[in-house]
Amino acid sequence: MAANSFMVPLGTPAPAFDLTAIDGGSVSLGDLEGSPATLVIFLSNHCPYVRRIEDGLAALAKDYGARLSIVAICSNDSVTYPDDDPTHLAEQAARAGFTFPYLLDDTQEVAKAFRAACTPDFFLYDGRLRLAYRGEFDGARPGNHMPVTGVSLRAAIDAVLAGEPVPQDQRPSIGCGIKWRPGNEPA
Repeated sequence: MAANSFMVPLGTPAPAFDLTAIDGGSVSLGDLEGSPATLVIFLSNHCPYVRRIEDGLAALAKDYGARLSIVAICSNDSVTYPDDDPTHLAEQAARAGFTFPYLLDDTQEVAKAFRAACTPDFFLYDGRLRLAYRGEFDGARPGNHMPVTGVSLRAAIDAVLAGEPVPQDQRPSIGCGIKWRPGNEPA
């Protein structure tokens, strides 16, 4: 079932995290400090909304990866959704050509801290790790014929990298709701 992002208030500080990557390493928020911009993306392997844009997301990372920090996080319950286990996420990263760390949020506490609601869900932070953009990648959705360009997110990244404010009129991301473990749903 499709869900929209919660549209966390702009200016919100990035929540701290320290997560294991699918390759066995780990990444923390502290590892990303000092970057002029940081993009945190909540993804999954099984979601058709993610699959629709994953090649475009890899292209965005190729175009901007040297100028900002990018990490992806999967918070889905991989027991109920085994396509989102580490092996399948590694297959997705290889298939799509992801060049950024893909992290596992097994406790789902990081998704709660970010107020992530869906996959994909995008959180772009400025150099002070304050939220500058939360919204859609672009207008491409499963079943429509809009090109996957990342135009919405690219415009936000360009503004942050130029030190300019990102327009506050931002469209929420839409995707598959995060698959919470029973009893773990956010309040």
